[in-house]
Amino acid sequence: MPKPVKLGPQPENPAELIVDGQVATNDWRLLPQDEDDAEITADALAPGKIILPYRIWKALKGDLVQRRAEIGVWLNSDESADLIGDEAGDLPLIAVHFPAFADGRGFSTGRLLRERYGYTGELRAVGAFMRDQLTYLRRCGFDAFAYEGEQPLAKLLDSLHDFSDSYQAAVDEKLPLFRRRGLA
Repeated sequence: MPKPVKLGPQPENPAELIVDGQVATNDWRLLPQDEDDAEITADALAPGKIILPYRIWKALKGDLVQRRAEIGVWLNSDESADLIGDEAGDLPLIAVHFPAFADGRGFSTGRLLRERYGYTGELRAVGAFMRDQLTYLRRCGFDAFAYEGEQPLAKLLDSLHDFSDSYQAAVDEKLPLFRRRGLA
């Protein structure tokens, strides 16, 4: 008998989110994790765009080839980008779950997906990140944000540009400030 999976907080699936700097309707359904995921089959999945937890996607990916354009994957904070690896390019959407605002592992996951694996699809932050983290999420390669806070999304758009320049290199800026200013 398989070892039961301990489930932590589940991300929400809001009706609206921020995509590419604009408030947009959420066309994707996020399938929450369940302790009894073993009973889920590819045939039982509803039609339309679905974001599957990584372990369900891994178990069903061979059966979902025909639905490749409408199947996304979400990674928990303890699941690294290496789990998807080179298969990331086959996915239209990857969501990274932030179970708590203080859990920063998702920032590294986003950056690895973009830089190491060359992921170009939608990279969505889901879960308990804060408004103050939007700039940093964007710098790590996230282009969609399923925000669970109380503020209206339109008020969050300015947070994507809280800082006009940065010292470090990142996904959105390949050179550090001293290289951009010609000091080296």
